[in-house]
Amino acid sequence: MRHNKAINHLGRKSGHRKALLANMASSLILNHRIETTVAKAKALQTYVEPLITKCKEDTTHSRRVVFSYLKRKEAITELFREVAPRVANRPGGYTRVLKTGFRQGDGADMAIIELVDFNEAALAAAKPEAKKTTRRSRAKKAEAPAEAAE
Repeated sequence: MRHNKAINHLGRKSGHRKALLANMASSLILNHRIETTVAKAKALQTYVEPLITKCKEDTTHSRRVVFSYLKRKEAITELFREVAPRVANRPGGYTRVLKTGFRQGDGADMAIIELVDFNEAALAAAKPEAKKTTRRSRAKKAEAPAEAAE
């Protein structure tokens, strides 16, 4: 029975799983978006989010800790120079998993995992949404004195 077993082993031994997640995390950081299966995307999400939180504080110790997980200098440089400033004020939730359907060959459930602050389409759509409305109409009250002044 799998009671209280939190992580998904992904059908691999621990060394293979760690290497897989390290490579996928490096690819996600360098490309800001990758396509994989839903199970791997969810496992990657729990793997990479603490690393992104760690990169908010740019110290030698945090760089060494993150390097022990990722094992790729280019990914560390990208993470601390490009990703960290964008997520500095975000309290978590740095990645997003979007399900895309089923793979043609074996029917595996596929997904795209991406860094939230690097999706330009979603950022552009969120910006114009600044005006908030309420149930009560305040426009009539504001227009009435303007019309009376004319």
